[in-house]
Amino acid sequence: QVQLVESGGGLVQAGGSLRLSCVASGSFFSINAMGWYRQAPGKEREFVARITKDGILSYGDSVKGRFTISGDNAKNTNYLQMNSLKPEDTAVYYCIADLHEYRAWGQGTQVTVSS
Repeated sequence: QVQLVESGGGLVQAGGSLRLSCVASGSFFSINAMGWYRQAPGKEREFVARITKDGILSYGDSVKGRFTISGDNAKNTNYLQMNSLKPEDTAVYYCIADLHEYRAWGQGTQVTVSS
């Protein structure tokens, strides 16, 4: 089973930047992709970004051009660079890892953007 640990969340002013990290550990054969979802209070969970082990990237419409996902397969780690942050980016950000049989979720890290 895989465990995901996120870090890098916090409080930032609008227009600022944050970098989230997520490390996968545990017993697993391989990770096909890693990424991020987010959930704001009172809203549904929203797709943010995903990177496959082959480097294929995908982004949610609301973050395109502002967020960049990258990964290090050897370290089972992915990073989410978030620039030009807006108050509407405030949410709990969850790391995900897609394995052959299931999707694992992290505990989440809070990102708060003040106006």
